[in-house]
Amino acid sequence: MKKLFLGVLLLSSIALFSQEEKPELVIGTERIEPGVVFVFEGAIKDHIIPQALHLSENETNVHIEARVNWDTVNIPKGTPPGGFVPYLHISAQVINEKTGLRTFIDLIPHINLIDNFHYARNISLPGLIDDLYTVEFNIFQPTSVDLALHKDWLKAYGNSLINNGKFTYKNVNFKEVANANRD
Repeated sequence: MKKLFLGVLLLSSIALFSQEEKPELVIGTERIEPGVVFVFEGAIKDHIIPQALHLSENETNVHIEARVNWDTVNIPKGTPPGGFVPYLHISAQVINEKTGLRTFIDLIPHINLIDNFHYARNISLPGLIDDLYTVEFNIFQPTSVDLALHKDWLKAYGNSLINNGKFTYKNVNFKEVANANRD
């Protein structure tokens, strides 16, 4: 029994180590009220469906992500700690710092077995993978068509889920994730 436990523990460690070997670039982390945490990332490009709405993996360099979840403390009553925050509109601009060329994208909801629900898009960088980039993320609250608010929310937090926001990160180097593969 002890050998079986040690074998399972060893295999689990190998699986975790293999998963950790895949590079993921955290571009920035932000927290806004009422307790929403944003983790902006450059991840390894991936095969995304439906293919008619997404660039294929071989036409892209990076998977731009925004993981948007409720914090685990100081959040609205009834909110699932760590739960996905839906209905946001998130866009990103990736600007080549050497040439000024830009790529503009809307991040849309995705799901996978690593991050679960997140906002993301595969992109082609507007330049070489060795170049440095400025990345701007724009966050827009849900419209009144996307999300209805109950009276208790209005009394406690006002007439929006969150305030719109913009987060800018300079000198972002995508080289490691752009050179990586998921296989």
